Amino acid sequence: MAIKFQFNKTSLNEINKQLKIRLMALPTLKNKESALRVEVKKAKKRSEELMEELERALQQYDYLAALWHEFEPGLIRVRDVELVTVKVAGVKTPALKSVSYDVAEFNRYTSPMWFSEGIEILKKLAQLGIESEVYVEKSRILDYQRKKTTQKVNLYEKVQIPGYEEAILKIKRFIEDEENLSKAAQKIVKARHQAEEEEEDAS
Repeated sequence: MAIKFQFNKTSLNEINKQLKIRLMALPTLKNKESALRVEVKKAKKRSEELMEELERALQQYDYLAALWHEFEPGLIRVRDVELVTVKVAGVKTPALKSVSYDVAEFNRYTSPMWFSEGIEILKKLAQLGIESEVYVEKSRILDYQRKKTTQKVNLYEKVQIPGYEEAILKIKRFIEDEENLSKAAQKIVKARHQAEEEEEDAS
């Protein structure tokens, strides 16, 4: 990205201002980038932990496998998943607030005794699966923002800041050269004027 500038003091002031803004923003961006990196790892780790917990829970209830064919399909279903927005390192991310279920009526006298426990087990398993998915989404959002922040850090550090510094140097050199030429021209004019005055005095 080429920095557009003109060889004058107005342009020099503007470029100095832009450079200052970027130099001041860079440490904040770097801090945000490392904070997001940490949060992405945390979210991924939590998602994996929840999936492992779900696996363990499924193994724990393996003894009920033979009974599940007795369970009525549609006895329980997820009605709603309520999410809230939580800011993490300045980024809006989802967090699970609650999961609500619809449980169909069943006859507690004629249905197998374990149905009530089965419903609670399914709620727990669903909760773990849903929460894990929320953390997957959370890590995806955070990682996207981290990549964007990294791009901005690289843009400032590798392109814009060196570009502005180079532009400032070029403008300063040009202004100095212009001033030196102007002074040299003034000296020539002055010397010529003096020589003419001396000639006039001599004649």
